[in-house]
Order: sequence, then structure tokens, then C-alpha cells
Amino acid sequence: MSNILNAFLNDNLNDLKAQGLYNEIDPVQGANGPVITVNDKSLINLSSNNYLGLATDEELKAVAKSTIEHYGVGAGAVRTINGTLDLHIKLEEKLAEFKGTEAAISYQSGFNCNMAAISAVMDKNDAILSDQLNHASIIDGCRLSKAKIIAFNHSDMDDLRAKAKAAKASGQYNKIMVITDGVFSMDGDIAKLPEIVAIAKEFDLITYVDDAHGSGVMGKGKGTVKHFGLENEIDFQIGTLSKAIGVVGGYVAGKQNLIDWLKVRSRPFLFSTALPPADVAAITSAIQKIMDSTALHDKLWDNGNYLKAGLQKLGFDIGASETPITPCIIGDETLTQQFSKRLIEEGVYAKSIVFPTVPKGTGRVRNMPTAAHTKQMLDDALAIYEKVGKELGVIS
Repeated sequence: MSNILNAFLNDNLNDLKAQGLYNEIDPVQGANGPVITVNDKSLINLSSNNYLGLATDEELKAVAKSTIEHYGVGAGAVRTINGTLDLHIKLEEKLAEFKGTEAAISYQSGFNCNMAAISAVMDKNDAILSDQLNHASIIDGCRLSKAKIIAFNHSDMDDLRAKAKAAKASGQYNKIMVITDGVFSMDGDIAKLPEIVAIAKEFDLITYVDDAHGSGVMGKGKGTVKHFGLENEIDFQIGTLSKAIGVVGGYVAGKQNLIDWLKVRSRPFLFSTALPPADVAAITSAIQKIMDSTALHDKLWDNGNYLKAGLQKLGFDIGASETPITPCIIGDETLTQQFSKRLIEEGVYAKSIVFPTVPKGTGRVRNMPTAAHTKQMLDDALAIYEKVGKELGVIS
């Protein structure tokens, strides 16, 4: 290894560890369900994005297995050559139905969606108004587009309006887009989509919502855009297929001409092998399951409200979450890491989230209850939270 590279890596890794910012990765032995096994220890799992428990659903597993027998394990090519299977078409038709749009396009990951869609439409002659707490994939997609990035204060509609007005009045930009998460993953709060749409109409902004943590969770499962009844007002609906849907991948839903454009200009679609057939079939079945019944959605919210109330009663700072995502905000990064470690030792897997994922001084342990948790699991988790919280002086 180069001496310069070796010194760079060692110095920076040691620095991260000293600041409590180095993230240890814990391999899970087996399925990622409501209870997981890590280092041969059984733990109540409060760190998964598997909101509806579909990642381990028996029906979806059976669909995936039977699909492999007929289609094999891989798509074999990029979508534009001969990697588009009839399964991909069925999935995209189902996604459009699910999101209430004319059409949809699937990608290999939610991260890929933002890298693909933003840069396919926006360029150096354009501007993007981006919420300060938008996901890293949005930030990277904006950078890749080379458009002027104008950050607005988190969910601050006065700031958004002022910056939209200034950008429009400047006459510098061919197109102006406003981008927001639907549900913000670190705090669990919901974007003010009706106000954003009103501002967008006033200044002719392109509207873009990344609903990775809203699909399957908000709008009786159909997402944050549906929650507000704005399916006809949002130009880009972005989502992941690896959280509430339980499998892997991502999608963009919108007007037919937008999807047609992405198929010929978005680079991850053009240059990456298509989603594997078993995953595509399982995703399609998962979406149908969500559309057919709100039972899993309702159980998720019941569990989320139960855990949130229990943590709040114990005295934890859970911020301003409006969704099942429930942070316990600790603050100090080293204490946050220690808190998470003690939870794991006592039987709860709740991962610490620190800078750069969240701002310095706002370290937290983020809890993600799912539809698959039982009340007993949540009660056991709350008892451990109380024990560790008092031990470390986080609560009294």
C-alpha cells in the first residue's frame, strides 16, 4: 500500500474512533425480523427498515422461490438490451397503480433513483431548492446534475418561498426544482407537502418527493403524497422497494413522458443490470398485499405509537416524530455510542446514529418498530431502555 494512503487511512480512522464517530458493523446471523441474532445472541430488533415485516413474509418467500425455477437468479442484461423481463413490466404497471400515476420505472436501489432521476432532468443551467435534511442520495444526485443547489431551512416554508422567489426573479435558471423527503428518516417528521405544492405553483417549480420512509407507512400504505391527496400535483414520486416493501430496489413514478425520458437518459437504468426476477416478483406481490389490506400498516402504527408513548413516559427526548420512526436523542456522540452498546448488551438492537448522518451534538439511538413486533417484545425493550437510561444518566 502507498505510504501516503496508509497514513491517511490510519490517521482518519483513529480520529473517528476517538470522537465516537466510527461505526461498527454487526453481521446478522439469519433473517432480519423482529428478533435477530448477532454474535450468537438473540436481540429485539429496533433498527430495521422492514416496517411491515414483509422481508420475512412466507408468501413472498414462496413467490421468490417459484420465480427462480422459471426465470433463474438473474435478469442477464441491462434493461435496454434484453434484461427487461415481462416481470419488470408487470411490476412497473403495479407501481403506477400503487402511486396513482400514469407510469413508473424501477431501479436497482433507492439511492440509484435519486442519482438517476435528478441528473437526467436537471443540469448546470438549472437550480434545485433542497431541504437541509434531505437524504444523502438526494444531495449526491443534486451534485451530479451540476445544477445550482440552494438549501432551504428544514420544513421552513417562509425560507423556501423567499428562495424560490429570488431564484425565479434572477432569471438565471432554465428550470427550478424543489426536492424534499416525504418522511425524514432521522427525526420521523413529515414534509409540508401542501405548502410546498402551493409555492411550486406560484413560481412554476418542478416538484420532487423522495418517499423512501413514507411508502407503506403513510396514506394507508400508499405514501405521503397519497396522505395529502396530491398524486396529480407532484412531478416525481420516488420510493424504495427495500424498506416497507421488504425486498430491494427503487422506483420513480410520474407522467408517462417523464418515465419515457428516464428510460433513455437515466444512467443507472441504461448501464446497470436489471433487478433479479425473484425480487421483482416478490416486490409485485408485496405491493399487491399492501393495496389489498391495511392490516400490516395499522399494526405498524399501533406498535409505533405504543413504543413512542412508553419512551416518552420514561423521560426520553424523542424529538418531534410524527411517524413510527422514534429517535431517542442523546446528544453527545460518545455517550450515544455507549448507550447503544449497553442496549445491545442487555438485549435490544438499536443502533446509534451520529455525525455525519445527523448534525454534531444531536447523536441519537433511532428506533424502528415494525408490524412484526409483539407488545411483549416492546415491553421488554422499554424495560431495558429504562435500565440503561438510568444507569447512564440519560433519564432520572
